[in-house]
Amino acid sequence: MSDGQIILSKYHNAPVITGFIDGKMEFLSFDRKSQVHEVYLGKVDHIVKNLNAAFIRYGQDSIGYLSLQNISNVCVTNRNVEEKATLKSGDEVIVQIESEAIKSKKSKLTTSMSISGKYSVITLGRSGVGASLKLNDAKRKALIDITKPVFESTLKSFQKENNLSFSAGLIIRTNAVDIPEESYISAITEDIAECLKRISLILTEGRKRTIYSLLYSPENSSLDKARAFLRNRGITDFEVIEDTGIHGINSKIDSLRQNKIWLKSGAFLIIEQLESFNAIDVNTGKAIKGKKDISMAVNLEAADEIMRQVRLRNLTGMILIDFINMKDEKNYEILIEHMTELCRNDPIHTNFVDVTGLGIMELTRNKNDKSLKEILQEVENAVDNR
Repeated sequence: MSDGQIILSKYHNAPVITGFIDGKMEFLSFDRKSQVHEVYLGKVDHIVKNLNAAFIRYGQDSIGYLSLQNISNVCVTNRNVEEKATLKSGDEVIVQIESEAIKSKKSKLTTSMSISGKYSVITLGRSGVGASLKLNDAKRKALIDITKPVFESTLKSFQKENNLSFSAGLIIRTNAVDIPEESYISAITEDIAECLKRISLILTEGRKRTIYSLLYSPENSSLDKARAFLRNRGITDFEVIEDTGIHGINSKIDSLRQNKIWLKSGAFLIIEQLESFNAIDVNTGKAIKGKKDISMAVNLEAADEIMRQVRLRNLTGMILIDFINMKDEKNYEILIEHMTELCRNDPIHTNFVDVTGLGIMELTRNKNDKSLKEILQEVENAVDNR
C-alpha cells in the first residue's frame, strides 16, 4: 500500500497544505480565503445585449459577469418573473461566484447555484441525476438507479411542504461509495434534504436581506481537500504533521514556477501558461533515442508528470499537449486511454477532448480557483506591502 502524508507548512508566512504519496508531493493548496461558491444578493448594474450578459454588483466594489442564458427565475428577488425571463437593470438577483476576478477579468457569476453535501451536490435550475465521473461506469449506473427515485421523491415532498417551486439536478459524489449498502437510502436521503434546506434558506434570506449581503459561504478547508485527495487514491491510513523542513516544501513550490521539468528518463517538459490557454511540449532530451519504443515510454511517463504539474499548478481552461510523434496508431490509442484515466482521477473535472490532425492533444479543465502562479503573486505582494 502507498504511504501518505499531509504536511502543514508555510510559504512566505502563507499557510500551505501539501499531500505526499510515497515521498512525492502530489497535492498543494494554499489555505486562503476564496470567494468561489459564495452566494450574494446582487443588483444588475447594466446589461450588454450583444454579449447576452449582465454585470452584477454584489459588493460596493465588487462586480461580476453573469450570462443571461438559463437564469433561474427564483433567484430574482425584487419581482416575479417567468422561467427563462430576461433580467432588467436594477433587478436584485441571488448569484453564486463560479470563479474569482483575475487581473482585468471580472468574477464569473451564476444563478444555477450548487450546494454540496457530504454525498451529493444539488444545482438549482438543472434537472436529472448523475454521478461523479471518477467512479467507474458500473458503479455510477448502480448509484444513479438507486438515488434517482429517492431524489425525485425528496424534492417533490420538500417543494410541497415549503410551498416552493424550482427545478434542481443532483450529482452523486465519490464519497457515496463509502456508505454501507444497508444504510445508503437513509444516508443519501438525509444528505439531499440538508442541501435542499440550505437552498431554501438562501432563497428565503435573499428576499429579506439588503443588497450585497453574503447569503452563503461554504466550509471546505484545504486540509479537508487534502484528506479527500489521499482517500480517493486509496490511502486511508495517513498522518497529518507540521513541517520540519526536511521535505523541502518551499523549494518544491519554487520549482513549480519553472517552465522546464526534467523526467527520470532524461526527457523534459516545457510548460507555458498563457492568457487564453496552456501549452505543454514533450521533448526526448537526454532519453536514449535508439531504444525501442522510446517515444511511447516517454509519452506515458510524460502524461503522468503532466497531470501532476497541471494539478499542482492548478492550470485550467484549455490545455494543449504536444507529445512526441509515434508511428504506431495503436500506441496513440494506449496513450489516449491512459490520459483519459488520469483525467478521470483529477479532483477537478478534466476532460479529454481530442487529438488534432497535427497530433496535439486537447484537454479542458474546469476553473475552480486561481492558478498557483496567481496565488504566489498575491503572496509576494502581501510580503512586499508589510
